[in-house]
Amino acid sequence: QVQLVESGGGLVQAGGSLRLSCASSGRTLSIYQMGWFRQAPGKEREFVAAIYWRAGTTYYADSVKGRFTISRDNAKNTVYLQMNSLTNADTAGYYCAADLGDNWGYWGQGTQVTVSS
Repeated sequence: QVQLVESGGGLVQAGGSLRLSCASSGRTLSIYQMGWFRQAPGKEREFVAAIYWRAGTTYYADSVKGRFTISRDNAKNTVYLQMNSLTNADTAGYYCAADLGDNWGYWGQGTQVTVSS
């Protein structure tokens, strides 16, 4: 089992920045990759960014490339999502997920990001 706790969401003006954090506990040594997903009202959940836990390799959705940066602190078992140049389209619930080779089998409770214009 892996437990994930997100923090850092909130209300921000368009063009602003936020940093989300996701602290993991439990079977963290078994984590293959960690990622961020988001879901806006009335829309399906979509992939945002992910990082391979050991190698640190990252990949992003096209919609956030160049604006969002995912990073990790292995010592703290924490993954971050730095979000810059936010737009209304980024408003959503953001969810941290862990993949232990089980196709994102573990999820956090989510944190809300609201971008106002």
